[in-house]
Amino acid sequence: MVKQPVPAPEPVQPGIEESLDTLEGIVKRLESGEETLDGAVQLFEEGMRLSADCRKRLEEAEARVEILMKQAGSEVAQPFSPEEE
Repeated sequence: MVKQPVPAPEPVQPGIEESLDTLEGIVKRLESGEETLDGAVQLFEEGMRLSADCRKRLEEAEARVEILMKQAGSEVAQPFSPEEE
């Protein structure tokens, strides 16, 4: 009997909160001005990737909420606008 290769497990994607924390850390490091040019470019690339991933995940969550609201017979969701402090 030939053994079939076991597929490698997919890497666990960090939660959005963790991604946002990482993105905040990247911004602080870039703002410090202590990175080399190459280091800053690498951090910027990682930040852009994280930003795009967070945006995508938030859009997916918004779409799911709208579907759930329609299924429940609610009106279309209104854009969120936080109260001014």
